[in-house]
Amino acid sequence: MSTTLAALIEKFGGRLADGTQASATGAEHTVLGIGLDSTKIAPREIFAALPGTRTHGAEYAADTAAAAILTDAAGAEILQTRDENRPVWVVENVRAVLGHIAAEIYGHPSEKMTVIGITGTSGKTTTSYILEAGLRAAGAKVGIIGTTGTRINGSKVPTSLTTPEAPKLQRLFAMMLEQGVTHVVMEVSSHALELGRVAGTTFAVAGFSNLSQDHLDFHPTMEDYFQAKARLFSGAQAAQKAAIVTDEHWGQQMAQIAEQHAASCWRVQTNLTEHSAASADGAAGAPRADVAVLAADLAASGTQKVQLRLADETVELDLPLPGSFNVANAALACALAKLADAGMSAFLHGVENVAVPGRMESLAAGQDFVAVVDYAHKPGALEAVLATLRGQVTGRVGVVVGCGGDRDSSKREIMGRIAAQQADYVVVTDDNPRTEDPAPIRAAIMAGAREALQVAGRAPAEHVVEEGDRARAIELLVDWAQPGDAIVVAGKGHETGQIVGDTVHEFDDRTVLAAALEAAGYSAAGDSAVSGNGGNGRADDAGETDDAGETEAKR
Repeated sequence: MSTTLAALIEKFGGRLADGTQASATGAEHTVLGIGLDSTKIAPREIFAALPGTRTHGAEYAADTAAAAILTDAAGAEILQTRDENRPVWVVENVRAVLGHIAAEIYGHPSEKMTVIGITGTSGKTTTSYILEAGLRAAGAKVGIIGTTGTRINGSKVPTSLTTPEAPKLQRLFAMMLEQGVTHVVMEVSSHALELGRVAGTTFAVAGFSNLSQDHLDFHPTMEDYFQAKARLFSGAQAAQKAAIVTDEHWGQQMAQIAEQHAASCWRVQTNLTEHSAASADGAAGAPRADVAVLAADLAASGTQKVQLRLADETVELDLPLPGSFNVANAALACALAKLADAGMSAFLHGVENVAVPGRMESLAAGQDFVAVVDYAHKPGALEAVLATLRGQVTGRVGVVVGCGGDRDSSKREIMGRIAAQQADYVVVTDDNPRTEDPAPIRAAIMAGAREALQVAGRAPAEHVVEEGDRARAIELLVDWAQPGDAIVVAGKGHETGQIVGDTVHEFDDRTVLAAALEAAGYSAAGDSAVSGNGGNGRADDAGETDDAGETEAKR
């Protein structure tokens, strides 16, 4: 499909800044692309100049080889002072139309594939990995977009945001379509929904996992956070079909919204047993559930045997991920796959081989205690991870914990309080301090931890220590561990860098933990200290690490 600037202006509105006709400016030529990075725009493409938190994108128009510039009134004023002689297309709100324009330029590729969107605070990454594994086993060619990056049929494609900006997203869809992708599984962050990154995308199916405190530096209140998520299930963005986990009140509210807009909406209950499972019709006062967990038994290997009622049938799967939260992730994934008309027998078989990097990822170096790395960087996720480990070992539980800088500061004391309540030993350290002084961040976490210990009547000095050097903090945790214990390095998961100031320093919790185990005298069996599938999966893979500003910066 091809289009021209003149045709785009006619369809989406706006005006040329100089008032001339599009045909008089060469705008009748075919537009081949659109983007936000002024240095990466090719001739015959449009540079979208957005207002940012520090500067306006129009300031960088001189850097681009673009044939035309899309901007707002403020950007047009800047360009007028620079004597810009290329077509300047002015609209009231660039983000409001950017996704739709990009979809038009790239031929609406999402309409030609089955796009499955997943939103929620926690569980998105694991759910997407389960879907990818199952769908590929069922014969689909799958593209995946999310926190850990983008893959097309298993091959990595570089991206920097959980949900890429609209032009890059639509370009990715077009690339996937060209490579034969039939199904796209993507995490949809609240930032992406609020900032219009998925506008112009047609979602065949969408899922909601849960909602807990996060991103209150971007969303003023939890209700605002919820309403951002709800955009995936209402209005013009609403998916055709939906699956909503309704274990708590946010999910129940989301289901009520989705049921008004989707052709089909399934309620997923994951905290039920075969003796208390909700009925499909809500008979006898039971809550309605289209999908329900009937049983989940953990084997010594870490695999869970899960039994689900999935619409009108009962299915079983071997889930190689520990934790009740991963049972919920699997139930949501199965519901989404069923709604997407996947062959469920092959899908369930494919789930048996799923592995998720940095999510309850177990490291085996011959030690006699459990050692895992997990991405838990928010209160609900940290609590779920520690509770899971507590239920799986006979010994004590220890944790390394920190909080990111330039992000929601209200959760820091909460994180410390949860760590001290749930763990026997807590090492408070730095996560990604960014441009903040890390000492006050640690102090807030320590304050929450000390408060919890005081309430419990435990001596803080024996249970909580502060160590700003993250590598040293991990070493302290390993030195503390004894046979039968479990330790978790929380907060960074799959990340391979630590952001201090504006610099990303090489740092991988998995590598550092493996080195600490080796230094303590343990040696890995085989070539790698990282175990296989049995330890992967996790509570906190929200991955909503996107910045609200003008750059595609990593968390």
